[in-house]
Amino acid sequence: MSAFFWYADFPGVVRVIPNKILSLHTTRSWDFLHVKPDIVTGVLSRAQSGRGSIIGIIDTGIWPESHGFRDDHMDNPPPRWRGICQEGENFDSSHCNRKIIGARWYIKGYEAEFGKLNTSDGVEYLSPRDASGHGTHTSSTAAGVPVESASFKGLAKGSARGGAPSAWLSIYKICWSTGGCSSADLLAAFDDAIFDGVDIISASLGSSPPLPTYVEDVLAIGSFHAVAKGISVVCSGGNSGPYAQTVINTAPWVITVAASTIDREFPSTIILGNNQTIQGQSLYTGKELNKFYPIVYGEDIATSNASEESARSCESGSLNSTLAKGKAILCFQSRSQRSATAAVRTVIEAEAVGLIYAQFPTKDVDMSWEIPSVQVDFIAGTKILSYMEATRNPVIKFRKTRTVVGRQMSPDVALFSSRGPSSLSPSVLKPDITAPGVNILAAWSPASYSSLESDTSQDELLSAINFKIESGTSMSCPHISGIVALVKTIHPTWSPATIKSALVTTASLKNEYSQYIGAEGAPYKQADPFDYGGGHVNPIKVADPGLVFDLEKTDYLNFLCSMGYNNTAITLLTDSPTKCIKSRKFLSNMNLPSITIPELKQPLTVTRTVTNVGPIKSTYIVRVAAPVGISVTVEPTVLTFSENRKKMKFKVNFSSKLRVQSRFSFGYLFWDDGLHEVRIPLAVYSV
Repeated sequence: MSAFFWYADFPGVVRVIPNKILSLHTTRSWDFLHVKPDIVTGVLSRAQSGRGSIIGIIDTGIWPESHGFRDDHMDNPPPRWRGICQEGENFDSSHCNRKIIGARWYIKGYEAEFGKLNTSDGVEYLSPRDASGHGTHTSSTAAGVPVESASFKGLAKGSARGGAPSAWLSIYKICWSTGGCSSADLLAAFDDAIFDGVDIISASLGSSPPLPTYVEDVLAIGSFHAVAKGISVVCSGGNSGPYAQTVINTAPWVITVAASTIDREFPSTIILGNNQTIQGQSLYTGKELNKFYPIVYGEDIATSNASEESARSCESGSLNSTLAKGKAILCFQSRSQRSATAAVRTVIEAEAVGLIYAQFPTKDVDMSWEIPSVQVDFIAGTKILSYMEATRNPVIKFRKTRTVVGRQMSPDVALFSSRGPSSLSPSVLKPDITAPGVNILAAWSPASYSSLESDTSQDELLSAINFKIESGTSMSCPHISGIVALVKTIHPTWSPATIKSALVTTASLKNEYSQYIGAEGAPYKQADPFDYGGGHVNPIKVADPGLVFDLEKTDYLNFLCSMGYNNTAITLLTDSPTKCIKSRKFLSNMNLPSITIPELKQPLTVTRTVTNVGPIKSTYIVRVAAPVGISVTVEPTVLTFSENRKKMKFKVNFSSKLRVQSRFSFGYLFWDDGLHEVRIPLAVYSV
């Protein structure tokens, strides 16, 4: 690292930040969102599926041969485009087209940390080509063209497409299948994306808490410069839920996305030896399904050097292979072992033939290639265990997984989705929005097929791996990126802050059955702004929000000053001279489409300014749903706009009615003109 700091003395170097390795956060979904590229109702019909927008994807690269990246009916790149098609291993200029109009790759920062990357084993490419599949998945989710009869081994079969299929793609490969994404390479990718002329940057990556300061966080720095140029930056919120204060990528200038479910499930039935049936979920479609297997409880076959508790949850190395071989294993999720995927690896290592994994109720299904693996809730797991304890020779049979649409009530915020409040800037509501991120089918890289089961033919593998089902905020992030592309097509002059405001204030709080959206966890609960920000994205309303909250570069500078960063640090981040006039009040008065008060010790007045982007002559009336225990009043209660009055201020007065403030308390302001309901989340809590 000392050599890295040596570069600080080079002419033209503004600041040196230590290199850091970030991690990737890992369709029915667009139908679920009512976004259809052919017949789009309402204002979105003018978007022409994102035509004219350029989405920059910072990820693991792309598999250009995927049918989702055909350039039929695509326009040529616009004259303003300055990107390149950088060549490399198994990738040349012919792999770019009128869909993939740019591709670059970055390795210097990665190799500075890990040494020279060896690609002779065929698991990576020194080029924009995607070896892991993650970048191909996010790219096709955001802007893939429709592909008929797509499926994952027959599951989720149908037409797969992106949200903005007419948008152009530019690829920036900074993440490698051998592990991680260098922050130095990330900053270089941001610089190039800004220079190239993208309209949106989609970054499904980040570092877990503790979060670096905004003046040291390369993603925050790169995105600041992008937003200052009018480029919307969309980021994944992290996969460390359901715990509070785990959300990442919390800078107020980026759009931070949580993950939620869709109404598709993959039911798989387990038949016990007494003919009782148990319902679970699985993505296994392989062989050896129609026969009974002996079943044992993980706790009962612990190795001599493992505890019963670790074997109960199938932690690595905890199972006795002699006792596990040829049997199905029942395991229960624990605090130290939450992953069904990890349990599958343990069971395979022990030469078992199947897994039943009892866990917190969740709609997210982990992948198992080699053995049947069915996820059930704790109630079902306990029923199976009771049968086993009452039977001398318990056996089970796995049945084939099916695809079912429309029976699963959704959306719910996913169990894994990271939650607010922000641990770095508690006065900024994060995440901003939630979008589909559970069991998402999208294009994948065939290069990753080497990790699949050996008894499957290569033709079957290549067919299966062209599409894959994945879950994570990595999957929800490109959904928002695609929607932003649609909005940019309709409103090309809208600022990133305006677009984020439109997303937040038009989001849905209820599902199609008029029930409030829930949040998976222990316990399951009604979702709140720390789970989903403004709510579940509503693509039909986002292009016509009525009122918006806008921000400029100076607002973000004032925010950084209010955070306590000194002039030098902010100047280095922004690359422009900054002289702070510090005011803690700015944190609460920053013109965000939400109001978050970390600690309400005495009465507080907050101001906001709204801009009318709806009918020129409009009158909005306010309605308040105050957080529990908090008194909230608004001045004025009526906003009247005209041709000469497009912006108006209002004040919100808060005071606590309780001696002891509750941990979290949420509410909303509603501005309504009869055509639009502008919903502003309120969050008051103690720290």
